[in-house]
Amino acid sequence: MKAFQILPLCAALLLATACSQAPVRASQPVAVQDAPVAVAAPPDVDNAAEKTQAKAAWPKQPLTPELLFKFLLAEVAGQRGAIDIAQSTYLDLARQTRDPRVARRAAEVSMFARNQSGALEATQLWVEVEPSSERARQTLAALLLNEGNLSGAEPLLRDMLRQDSANGFLQLSALMGKTRDTQAAQALVERLAADYPGLPEARFAVAQAAAGAGRFEQAIDALKQADSLRPGWEPAALLRAQILAKTSRADALAFMREFLTAHAGARDIRLAYARTLVNASQFPEARAEFTRLTQDFPRNAEVSFAAGLLSLQMGDVDAARALLTQTLEYSPREPDAVYYYLGQTAEQMKQPEEAAAAYAQVGSGKYLVSARARQAALLARADKLDAALAMLAGTVGENEAQNVRLIQARAELLRQAKRHADEFAALDEGVKRFPESADLLYDRAMAAEKIDRLDVLESDLRRVMALRPDDAQAYNALGYTLADRTNRLPEALALIERALALAPDDPFILDSMGWAQFRSGNLSRAQEYLERAFKLRPDPEIAAHLGEVLWARGQRDEAGRVWQSSLQTHPQNEVLLETLRRLKP
Repeated sequence: MKAFQILPLCAALLLATACSQAPVRASQPVAVQDAPVAVAAPPDVDNAAEKTQAKAAWPKQPLTPELLFKFLLAEVAGQRGAIDIAQSTYLDLARQTRDPRVARRAAEVSMFARNQSGALEATQLWVEVEPSSERARQTLAALLLNEGNLSGAEPLLRDMLRQDSANGFLQLSALMGKTRDTQAAQALVERLAADYPGLPEARFAVAQAAAGAGRFEQAIDALKQADSLRPGWEPAALLRAQILAKTSRADALAFMREFLTAHAGARDIRLAYARTLVNASQFPEARAEFTRLTQDFPRNAEVSFAAGLLSLQMGDVDAARALLTQTLEYSPREPDAVYYYLGQTAEQMKQPEEAAAAYAQVGSGKYLVSARARQAALLARADKLDAALAMLAGTVGENEAQNVRLIQARAELLRQAKRHADEFAALDEGVKRFPESADLLYDRAMAAEKIDRLDVLESDLRRVMALRPDDAQAYNALGYTLADRTNRLPEALALIERALALAPDDPFILDSMGWAQFRSGNLSRAQEYLERAFKLRPDPEIAAHLGEVLWARGQRDEAGRVWQSSLQTHPQNEVLLETLRRLKP
């Protein structure tokens, strides 16, 4: 466990001040406030008069050598990570001094040390010696609730609510957050709220507790009551939308839409509505809401960033660039993300230099490797493959996943350049660095096929299956290769059947099954699978296979139409062209 921060330099300075004023003797009365651990009045003492009164109530005790030693022991132990020693020493000091500040410190250290019993004892002592402290009573209530002692916490909560009922009810959810018996917690909140029938915050607390217990209808009823007491209250509306979304996103959207019709200025609801629209893939509607929110929340980086991403999603690159550029002016929390999407925007605008400059600004974080991969791709397209490879080689990821992705990006550039031996070598080196990476093993298998290393392909794919037993693509890749490149057709069919069981509607797996059936002589079944695959995805390789089956079955005009249709959109596809050369010389 790491060390906690306990007044290091401040303690030494206070101690030095105390010692310089007068020598410490056992018979000399020195207030504990001069000891190293106490530096100020508790934060719940607000005005000067109360602070003076609180100080007057602090116990006066001699700073004996024994006390001084214990204070120093607790401080040093805490700084050196010996939390158990610091905790037990502070608790002993709290018992000995009965000073509320020391008791509070003992409670804090005990909670840091996750010592529930010590924290409870220290906090009970804190409440006993400083019964006027709201912080102490709240802390004790939370500890009792965490222990499941709801009856013990109830009188403390009632006192808290009498002092400030509105804020008290708003804090109840946080105080009860770790209570395991959610139904008992709901019953407690309902008892507390019964004394405040006209307070919307009380209904809100009941709704939170009911939702925590999984009683969503009761929660909605309580929120409706809160709305009747305070129409247009956004916290209640937000909670209602969240609860509705658990069972029906459509119901949540309908509620928020209705709420915004009645309360057009409810900015927090509008923001939640816009986010929910994004989650529902209703991008045009979401963009309209975020565009409006850029006016409601001026200079808000999160809002302008979301509006920019939605504009990019919808192909409005001019609006996307303007909004993302504005976002940088608003000090976003993740500027790297903004630069990355500015790079994407520039690419869509056919501005490679601007795109590369934006990607270059990404210096760390989850977008680092993606940005460098895009930079490298831009260089490769500009006939600067060596520079692109050098850039990727000189980039160091922040974790294993990023470093794997860098290797994949380098291999992808080599594959596109048809340097298959170099691609295999790059992935081979990567597998040596990360031998348990299923992604690299799969990629090396695909590269091995290009250089006729089917032994490596099979061993790698079988290793992927062992690492990821539900990886349909691994079964499919091996099954297709065995069907296409060997006579091990029964084994191929079994592997593809396993892949189909995992992903029954995957067009590429359906294509593999069709091709395996064709290679096995089952032309009718082959056509059935391939037509289904082509309908799902008119991919040129699927078109090549379907056309060949049609050709073999004598349906040559239909085969020609399938091929010609695919050639119009994919004139350079190698599999399609090879099929045409072989069958229509």
